[in-house]
Amino acid sequence: MDTMGTFDDEGNYTPRQIVADDLGMSFAEAIAGTMVDVEDGQLVHGTVVKVDKDEVLLDIGYKSEGVIPARELSIRNDVDPGEIVSLGEQVEALVLTKEDKEGRLVLSKKRAQYERAWGTIEKIKEAEGMVEGPVIEVVKGGLIVDIGLRGFLPASLVELRRVRDLAPYVGKTVQAKIIELDKNRNNVVLSRRAFLEETQKESRDSFLTNLKPGEVREGVVSSVVSFGAFVDLGGMDGLIHVSELSWKHVDHPGAVVTVGDKVTVQVLDVDFDRERISLSLKATQQDPWQEFAGTHEVGQLVYGRVTKLVPFGAFVQVGDGIEGLVHISEMSAHHVDAPEQVVTPGEELWVKIIDLDLARRRISLSIKQAAEGGELAEEYRQHFEIDEHGNWTAGQDDAEREAAWAEYYQENPDEAPVAEGDAPAEEA
Repeated sequence: MDTMGTFDDEGNYTPRQIVADDLGMSFAEAIAGTMVDVEDGQLVHGTVVKVDKDEVLLDIGYKSEGVIPARELSIRNDVDPGEIVSLGEQVEALVLTKEDKEGRLVLSKKRAQYERAWGTIEKIKEAEGMVEGPVIEVVKGGLIVDIGLRGFLPASLVELRRVRDLAPYVGKTVQAKIIELDKNRNNVVLSRRAFLEETQKESRDSFLTNLKPGEVREGVVSSVVSFGAFVDLGGMDGLIHVSELSWKHVDHPGAVVTVGDKVTVQVLDVDFDRERISLSLKATQQDPWQEFAGTHEVGQLVYGRVTKLVPFGAFVQVGDGIEGLVHISEMSAHHVDAPEQVVTPGEELWVKIIDLDLARRRISLSIKQAAEGGELAEEYRQHFEIDEHGNWTAGQDDAEREAAWAEYYQENPDEAPVAEGDAPAEEA
């Protein structure tokens, strides 16, 4: 039978004859023949034909449209379907249920994405590559990263050092290494720190190579711990041990530096293998002992404060961070059985330098010899003058004070003291 009509010699068309069973099958069978067949777990493709607030309808060429519930649209929680798909968009989905109790074909875009992602991620882990995706959520202990599925990034592995506030990372795209993968448990653990360590190793090696002991560098205190302080040198952190923080004794590093302080440090040592940098803050500062020794000498008188009594004498602070010892034999011209017979802690007094040993950082002082007089150290000379009898008299500062009192008494004559032998003011 001709499937088409015919033309005669004159060009007239005769349509083909229409018969009752034109299809050779039932109409229902013909319709069914145009439909795709699906099975649970199958990946299908279709066109979005409707977007509701709680579901999306997908035409995959099946006898009925497939339903993607909102929870099956994305690995993100509580999403608006309109933000994930749009009308007319081509979407891949996985068949969850060919026919549920309501006779619907139930699909999952999320599971299709998940299946595709697993294959990719397994290959990336095998090749020791890295993955990339936006941070979509903060959860207990870390972050969730969208890498086609929910990748868990522990807080301890977000940066090279622990991060306390994770909220600023939401929405940011991060790169990470896959350190754990278990499809059965749906478990993917990521490490951004491992990625940073790997990518920064070359720059760290270069940084360490160019860092030489003895160099002076600028840095910022990044953290303070019980044994010292870490300083960011602009590429890596170095440690200032508590013993290198100050020339003075330091009970706790926090008393010397705080996080954020800008400091000038000297590089003491660079351990290339362990990637550790040792720094010194005190090496860039004036040694108070060196400074004291440069401006003082044996025989000079200095003013000090008693800090501590010991059985054999007393320690006296004579400068910032400088303490000297007054041996019990140098406390008085008379015999002294115990230091407390002469001085008490906190008392201020004049002492004479009788020995100055910079190498051993020791100063020997004498109260007994100070009482006999002597030359004042330079820092005191501007405040005192020596009269013809060798006594210390008012210096410039005291003279200024005397002038102020004189002006006061001039304005208030009734309050002026009367010197012995002088007549009272009203009788003068």
